[in-house]
Amino acid sequence: MHKLLVLYSPVEDTEAFKEYYVNNHLPLAAKLPGLRAMRYSFDVHAGGRESPYFALFEADFDDADALTAALGSPEGRAVAADVPNYAGDVLILDYPVTD
Repeated sequence: MHKLLVLYSPVEDTEAFKEYYVNNHLPLAAKLPGLRAMRYSFDVHAGGRESPYFALFEADFDDADALTAALGSPEGRAVAADVPNYAGDVLILDYPVTD
């Protein structure tokens, strides 16, 4: 399995972020070809320290090639183009998952 992880830095209007994210962005992400599962949270903690992120998104794909194909698809380009509509600074990571 290969995972995509998106970490969102705090924004000024968290309620507007949440509303847009749930009602607009997540439905776009759900259309990514090859997507096996997706999860998100608005409750990110950093082990007793202040977290540099307030939200995150995880997506599972079969492998790195499936993720690359999804991100390069029309649906993937639509997801990427939508990020500036609701978010500021984001960190996007991907990695293989080993058991």
